[in-house]
Amino acid sequence: MPDESLLSVGNLVVEYASGRFRQPPARVIEDVSFTIARGETLALVGESGSGKTTIGKALLGLAPIAGGHVMLGGTDITHVHGRARRALAADIQVVFQNPYGSLNPSLTVGRALAEPLLVAGIAKTEVHARIADLLQRVGLPRDAASRYPAQFSGGQRQRVAIARAVARQPKLVVCDEPTSALDVTTQAAVLGLLSELQHVLGCSYLFITHDLAVVREFATRTMVLQHGRIVEEGPSREVCDKPRHDYTRKLVAAAPVPDPHLQRRRRQERMPVLEQS
Repeated sequence: MPDESLLSVGNLVVEYASGRFRQPPARVIEDVSFTIARGETLALVGESGSGKTTIGKALLGLAPIAGGHVMLGGTDITHVHGRARRALAADIQVVFQNPYGSLNPSLTVGRALAEPLLVAGIAKTEVHARIADLLQRVGLPRDAASRYPAQFSGGQRQRVAIARAVARQPKLVVCDEPTSALDVTTQAAVLGLLSELQHVLGCSYLFITHDLAVVREFATRTMVLQHGRIVEEGPSREVCDKPRHDYTRKLVAAAPVPDPHLQRRRRQERMPVLEQS
């Protein structure tokens, strides 16, 4: 079990310029606070537009932070930019949702994996061995290094993206809907890979998703986000099985299940809940 805080986010506020003359900025994240322990997986759940991806971007320095603070390993990274932000790549990485758009199609897998290692100052003679080790860890053959992203399936591309994310053994990986573009079987394989890498590397995950079935089995804790605010938080199975907030109950009621008879019964039971929207 994780026992030491790695990430601490306090009273986070994110605003975007409205684009209109004299109009105040649009506030999309309001007073969000949470922590992630070392080796922990924290899931961030909400419907489209709830702001969950924006929180991930704020941690990565890709969204403007208007208030609050972000501490990583005891260091304030709230307003870190430029060279200092690039240096943080050793500690915080990301796996994006779309495995087809997150890799440069003009680079071989080997070159894509070599870039973060060379930037870190690792000798070229050692880079090839590190790439071979990364490919083995994510379940891809050694000759994958000489191939291009277009020669792989979606699941294989996501494995490459994961290999790139963990190449420098980061402390925190932001996983932004990493399985939503994959079929169910491939989803399970990718989640198993993420769990295995977490066990080996000891990294933490901020797992952004809308899939409560995945959250229940994969994440240690779950936060539910509605309109940029956290409305519920707790152990994942408790949040999924015994939701306290009305919004969480609606999310749980709307989640599909593979059993058609159970799905029919749940559909009948959830109608009163969804009609309260």
